[in-house]
Amino acid sequence: MLDQLTGHEDPHPIYERLRAQGPLTRDNGMWLTTSHALANKVLRDRRFGVRFADGGYPAGGSLLPDSFLELDPPDHTRLRRLAMPAFSPKKIDEYRARVEKVADALLDRDEFDLIADFAAPLPISVISDLLGIPDSDTAEFADYGALVAASFDSGVTPEMSEAHDKVLALFDRLIAERRRTPGDDVISSLVAAEAERKLTAQEMLGTLVLLLVAGFETTVNLIGNATRALLDHPAQWRLFKANPDLAPAVVEETLRWAPPVQLTSRIAHERVDAIGKDEVVTLLLAAANRDPEVYPEPHKFDVMRVHQPEHLAFSSGIHYCLGATLARMEGDVALRALARRMPDLRQTGPVTFRDSVVIRGMRSMPVSRS
Repeated sequence: MLDQLTGHEDPHPIYERLRAQGPLTRDNGMWLTTSHALANKVLRDRRFGVRFADGGYPAGGSLLPDSFLELDPPDHTRLRRLAMPAFSPKKIDEYRARVEKVADALLDRDEFDLIADFAAPLPISVISDLLGIPDSDTAEFADYGALVAASFDSGVTPEMSEAHDKVLALFDRLIAERRRTPGDDVISSLVAAEAERKLTAQEMLGTLVLLLVAGFETTVNLIGNATRALLDHPAQWRLFKANPDLAPAVVEETLRWAPPVQLTSRIAHERVDAIGKDEVVTLLLAAANRDPEVYPEPHKFDVMRVHQPEHLAFSSGIHYCLGATLARMEGDVALRALARRMPDLRQTGPVTFRDSVVIRGMRSMPVSRS
């Protein structure tokens, strides 16, 4: 049934047909679950990981072989720990004023594309600053992020490989500069860790590419999906405009109702009940986030909803999204800015969606301030 999914149509009717088959079912020879409880359990269970017993990775054509996203402990633990300081709540708070300034500047216009002109440039600016990437080098990052997202569905294409090579060349140049003149940024801290032999040069590159993509790819779609949900639900939009401090609640409900990452997978390191060793389990995070056993009226977009337990938009367990705090802050700032600067915001043309089943978001959404 999963082969019927597209990046353009509402996936939830298919998710509901799968849900009717029970919490754990088989689809084209693959295990999958729509259950919040079971997905959360698998994500937290150390008997599951992201690699096969022989160390192989299921994507086959992955471009990030040395990023902690695609590693199990102990390597995952070692590399993630090196990147964590840059994404601490204290560090993220320091960036809030900059994000507010960028958001305001981006909204100095009347008609624009919500994605290309606002949702994408905002997090790109922030993650570039955090990584210490010069503004002159940020132009191609949005296209690169979209290509990486597409690779989750279609594998690595020649276009993807070419863009990847350009980004690696950029990081090679910046790493060489930081070796000569360290600064107060993530690249400098990883260069120092490499000098102390806490990670290899290849692992440093993999980590930087992951942070670059993860640092803005999820947020672009969070901002886009939230804005579309609000405009499609006028009562919720009015409620938010009257109560801008509901911004964090809007972010959480969007992450539950329209999560940027729709699904992920785990591999059993040993037999776990019916699941055999090295068998893959696909966790339908978007379906789990609308599990009726967890959320009353799960298909209703309700910014006043109580999120107990937490949605799985940022995964769970040891692979819980490192950039979750950053994404939440950027979503909060972006939505407040839209409500304050553009209370009469409206959609002026058809939405187009990205060609990705794993990463669900819009390619384009034309809007006007009145």
